[in-house]
Amino acid sequence: MKRILLAPLCAVALLAAIASCTSNGDSVEQAQKTNEARHENATANTDMGNMKQDKKDFDSDFMTKAASGGMLEVELGRLVAQRGATPEGKQFGQHMVDDHSKANEELKALAAQKNITLPSTLGEGHREVLDDVTDEKGVDMDKKYLKEMVKDHEEDVKEYTEASTNASDPDIKAFAAKNVPILKRHLAMAQKMYAAVEQRK
Repeated sequence: MKRILLAPLCAVALLAAIASCTSNGDSVEQAQKTNEARHENATANTDMGNMKQDKKDFDSDFMTKAASGGMLEVELGRLVAQRGATPEGKQFGQHMVDDHSKANEELKALAAQKNITLPSTLGEGHREVLDDVTDEKGVDMDKKYLKEMVKDHEEDVKEYTEASTNASDPDIKAFAAKNVPILKRHLAMAQKMYAAVEQRK
């Protein structure tokens, strides 16, 4: 009996290991699928169960996107703080490293507490932003960086604001609400610095 059960379990474990080792696919989507499968197994197949699963999926989807976005802020921030050509780019980059490193640690701790799987690498969309910025050099890199940071923080403010009202877990809701004003400050700073750097040749 034990052997019969062990074979399918080994097969599942092997497939999971292979999936995690493949570099193909979006790490955010993979994490979301893992979380959704966990929620599906934990909830009853009823209307109430499906509603509960949808709420859990919303919370974990927010967390996975936030994790990838936070990694992007730190990776790009560190790079521009070191290699940037303008005081604005360097200053904003370092500010992102400091603020988002702290937020990322809080997010990881919260995810562990809630049994939510986070991506360990950047999602495809965030990887493309990283590549686009690092393809540039000098002042052009700083311009591209700050432009992307304006766009990125506009999306962050929207997503965190939505989670601060729609997340079903009170701790996740509180995490989102706490970060909305910080992200709004980042957005205002990015807009101001991008406008200044955009004037340069």
